[in-house]
Amino acid sequence: MSAMLKMAQYGTKHGHAQGVYEVMSAHPEVHMAGIYEPDPARKAQLLASGNPTWMNAHWFDDPVEFLDDPDIIAVSSEGANRESLGHTEQIIAAGKHVFYDKPAGDDFTRFGRIVEEARQKSLLIQMGYMFRNHDGFERIAEFARSGFLGHVFQVRAHMSTWIPEQNPDNPVLGRLGLAHNSAGIMYDLGGHMLDQIVWLLGRPDRVTSFMQNSASEKREFMDNTLTVLEYARAIATVDIAAVEPQPMARRFEVYGTDGSAIMEPMEPPGGLRLTLLKAKDGYPAGVSVIKLEDRPRYVGGFAAFVRSIRGEAEPERSLEHELQVQETLMRVTGALAD
Repeated sequence: MSAMLKMAQYGTKHGHAQGVYEVMSAHPEVHMAGIYEPDPARKAQLLASGNPTWMNAHWFDDPVEFLDDPDIIAVSSEGANRESLGHTEQIIAAGKHVFYDKPAGDDFTRFGRIVEEARQKSLLIQMGYMFRNHDGFERIAEFARSGFLGHVFQVRAHMSTWIPEQNPDNPVLGRLGLAHNSAGIMYDLGGHMLDQIVWLLGRPDRVTSFMQNSASEKREFMDNTLTVLEYARAIATVDIAAVEPQPMARRFEVYGTDGSAIMEPMEPPGGLRLTLLKAKDGYPAGVSVIKLEDRPRYVGGFAAFVRSIRGEAEPERSLEHELQVQETLMRVTGALAD
């Protein structure tokens, strides 16, 4: 086996921070050098939790310990939404690849500068959208992008959740903590669905969003959100609420002139309902239910990141795609004029 890749993690306040750290640590070609958490209170909380993931990790006292270490070639950016863009900027400035969890901040101009610097330095920025290597989404994308479904004229995405008013374990993840962005839950989760829709349809021509507080005590928090993406010959909708009772009925639907593909739920994936106007490629006319593999989050995406670093494969998404998804999210949330 080739030499181990030495990596680190910057931040722990993102909702995926623990899962990503565990996947990185378990990868057979990666040596995790440690974690840095800039908030001393957060670090103390995690160390007092008794959680073996945090208890067994090496903790850096200063970011220069890994940013200035030439042997550390990549860093995961797992800070809170409000701080992660700054962390990622530091990582790229230090000349390291980044596995960057969503969203890419709320300053698109700044993110664009960071991406351009990464291009100039031949560095990877891979956004951690967790459904890219999901069996159902991969199959739907193949059906849609190949023309198997005919002309795709409509996409519907429903990705609601339930979060508490206040989260004592990680305050930035409660409704109170997420209220800092005027688009609320759409800003926090919308990128997952926009990543898929932009992959299928490209950049939307027009975006119209609706943001509402329906049931939260924190009145500034938008807990019931909808966006409509208009294309020349297609319409896509994304609706996300933060107050849906569990288990969530997350659903992704793609409709074409020759057939449709519908998945519900997303995790664990239910059967993929494929409907075809005519028999095609071994599938009969009418309805078929395709059994989906239940893949763990982050594993496939991080493995692809490692292969790209090693030069064994091209990145699964280009930097241009990452920019386009973030631009679309900023248009959806109102941070960029449409």
